[in-house]
Amino acid sequence: MSVEQHVTAHSGYAYGVIGADIHVFGDGSPVYLLQNWRRAPAADPEWLRELPSRMLNSRFEVVPFTGRDAELAGLRAWRDQGPRLAVRWMHAPGGQGKTRLAARFADATQDEGWRVAAATNGPGSVQPPPGSQDLTTEGRDGVLLVVDYADRWPLTHLTWLFSNALLHRPGVRARVLLLARTADAWPAVRASLANLQAGTSNMALEDLPDGAGMYRAAHDAFAVRYGVTAAPEPAPPYGLTLALHMAALVSVDAQAHGRRPPADLAGLTVYLLDREHLHWGTLFARGDGRYATPPQAMNRAVFAAALTGAVDRSTGSAVVAELGTGRSPGSAPGLGTGGPAESTPAPSPGRVLDDHAFCYPAAEPQRGTVLEPLYPDRLAEDFLALTLPGHGADYPAMEWAPEVTTRLLGPHAERAVTFLAAAAQRWPHLGPRHLYPLLAADPGLALTAGGAALSTLAALDDIPVRLLSAVEERFPTHRHVDLDAGIAAVTRRIVTELLALDDGPTARATGYHHLSTRLSNAGRLDEALEAARLSLAAQEELPEDVPALATALARLGNCLALTGRPEEAVAATEEAAALFRRLAEAEPARWDGMHAGLLNDLGIWLSMLGRHQEALALGERSVACWRRIVAADPVHEEHLAGALHGLGNYLSALGRWAEAADANAEAMLIWLRLAERDPAAHEPDVARSLVNHANHLAAQGRRAEALELSRQAVTVLRALARVNAAAHEPDLAIALTSLGADLAEAGRLPEAVDATAEAVAIRRRLASGNLAAHSQGLGQSVSNLAYFLLGMGRPAEALAAAEEAVSLRERLYAEQADPHRADLAQSLSNLGMCLEAAGRRAEGLAATRRAVELYRAAHDRNPAAYAFDLARVLGNLGRFLALDGHWEEALAPVVEALVLAERSAAANPSAYETLLGHLRRTRDGCLRMLGRPAAR
Repeated sequence: MSVEQHVTAHSGYAYGVIGADIHVFGDGSPVYLLQNWRRAPAADPEWLRELPSRMLNSRFEVVPFTGRDAELAGLRAWRDQGPRLAVRWMHAPGGQGKTRLAARFADATQDEGWRVAAATNGPGSVQPPPGSQDLTTEGRDGVLLVVDYADRWPLTHLTWLFSNALLHRPGVRARVLLLARTADAWPAVRASLANLQAGTSNMALEDLPDGAGMYRAAHDAFAVRYGVTAAPEPAPPYGLTLALHMAALVSVDAQAHGRRPPADLAGLTVYLLDREHLHWGTLFARGDGRYATPPQAMNRAVFAAALTGAVDRSTGSAVVAELGTGRSPGSAPGLGTGGPAESTPAPSPGRVLDDHAFCYPAAEPQRGTVLEPLYPDRLAEDFLALTLPGHGADYPAMEWAPEVTTRLLGPHAERAVTFLAAAAQRWPHLGPRHLYPLLAADPGLALTAGGAALSTLAALDDIPVRLLSAVEERFPTHRHVDLDAGIAAVTRRIVTELLALDDGPTARATGYHHLSTRLSNAGRLDEALEAARLSLAAQEELPEDVPALATALARLGNCLALTGRPEEAVAATEEAAALFRRLAEAEPARWDGMHAGLLNDLGIWLSMLGRHQEALALGERSVACWRRIVAADPVHEEHLAGALHGLGNYLSALGRWAEAADANAEAMLIWLRLAERDPAAHEPDVARSLVNHANHLAAQGRRAEALELSRQAVTVLRALARVNAAAHEPDLAIALTSLGADLAEAGRLPEAVDATAEAVAIRRRLASGNLAAHSQGLGQSVSNLAYFLLGMGRPAEALAAAEEAVSLRERLYAEQADPHRADLAQSLSNLGMCLEAAGRRAEGLAATRRAVELYRAAHDRNPAAYAFDLARVLGNLGRFLALDGHWEEALAPVVEALVLAERSAAANPSAYETLLGHLRRTRDGCLRMLGRPAAR
């Protein structure tokens, strides 16, 4: 059966795929683009010889693939072995050959029957014309997705990509190959994959073991293109693949033109750039009207293209128009040559763009882009450095280049800062004379450039710590998932530099404390923990500063909790709380608030361990403390509301729903009052309290009231998330999960599925940035989705979701049994129902029996909280046994469930009414099949 899709656009964007998802922003523009893999195009040898640099472009594959057989074999093994979904981060400096290796691997994989596609980040890229990509996987052995420049993608965009249906076809192997210059962003990316059950691996591409062989192969290939006989010569001592290719190319080109090749790498770059200038001049000198841009003007356009990258034509026209003319007075308007005493009429921006495209055709002409930059990237970086004044190389710097750089850096910061920073690693004049002053004038440009640029800047040997500190002042106070890796790199560099100047205990305590926070945000949790330990060790050298010591202990407690060590987290936080308690006893007005806040943190860590009774005691103390503080100064009322909110959570964990609702209602009233005065500050608090109150009411069987509150919470949080997704999406996911449950109880399953599926998508993204914080919530949403899909008559999808939920919660249970026992029981209960629906009754019974065991253990520890769930899953076990004809065996769990439910219903009759009806019908059916009278 063939599938056809027609895509047209009357306004905005038109882009379609078959067999995959499209993720878009609010304006309809794609977050990323997926396209079928295309092999290197055949290129005219004469056209290649016009500009030798064209032969270095990996797109044309002039040099046969050589010297990476071991790495290619490793990629094949990664593709063919391991789990269904696997992701590999392959990194190396620019010019090391990773793009060529990936292309060779992609070509071979396509030949072997796989669907191969490439992903391009959407923002900043030019959209393709209306059309569609067929990415179906039917009849394919698997799917391979290649992502170049992955370290420059925002993490949130990669997370969306990883969730694409293309990678999650049941039974279809999927591989994602991410190409990057460094491994800085990999820890956070790897964390984003944990919940997808994906295999992950990191591959550093080392120098070629046989550089001489690579050089000979390149030399021979270029000689064939030039039609000359390659004279044998020794390979230069370069480890970089691109450097070897450049040396071979220049050697052959110099031989063909009777020139002497340069002896060093800088000379090779200058030689190739000289050939660019020669080409521009030759075309202009023809004077036949087909090419009208003077070489000096083309120099400016090529420089601009290196800063902007390929852009749409309207943007390109604006860029060229702003390059400056440099004409003598009285000359016609337009782009001039930039030479002295200029009299040649300047071509229009449109003509310059056309002539530039003649020299540098668009890589994908169907997109209609202009200003295609020099390739490879390293040559473009060197061209920028050599055009800007201050170097000692035998190459003419241009006086206009600093002004053009200043003008283009802001609008095109992501590429421009990244390329200038990369070039500054090799050209020592570039940073101090050009890049650093520009960033000092506007440090925010470094953030606009993105996380990869921040990491590159942090690695520059000569960058002033004063400049990095100015950039740091613009960092968001809290986490920013798309910048966190770069922020951590900058922070580490600043702390390292400052501690080299002053390694006293105060400097170490402060620096490592700050570094710990930033590393934690970047997903580098083990490093964050180590920094927290170093901070505490330094602070312990200053025992007289008790507040700072307590703060360091609190930071360590947070890191221990995030690295899955809640017992140690409790110990550290208890010590911190004890210190603040003593401080508060001496100066209550100054320290009571810090002590009360730490009590709440300690309650959270205890809850993680399932020690809900102790958490409740701390919550009550925190509330009491804040009540005293507020009585003296009502300005702290919001903190009382927060403590009441936490108290409600602790009470609900113990099954004390009515008391939980009372505590939360008091918190909600405070926040509503505060929100009247300052909506922007307190609307999120109101929304959170609405969600909690809905949950507490639902647990008491007050479903209609709960549904209304859940709806209100989602409405508020949607509006807030549109303004600041990073801050409010976590709460929106919680609200959507609650809304889904309330809709399902109201019998509105299609709406429940929609709300819960949205919550799952959000929580997948959140877990990518902080797995420890969000995997539990993701497990809840996925487990609920499985149950609702089963109710909708979609058993295959329900089973897949149920299996994922169990996998998520098994991992959490293995790490900490007590706090995750009931959650795993819930997911196993859902899995049992899905397996039963799939006709796999034996497996369904096994899952349900284990759910009973886990719920029984949870009930023994906390009867009020888990009586309903234990009765429900006992009923399921009885029903499945009855369906299998084991009437006597079925009767025992059903009767036990009835006794438990009838005893518990006295305190909460509306919550148990439906369950009791189901249990009584199952019991009576079993008795009837056994020939016994029905119970009365």
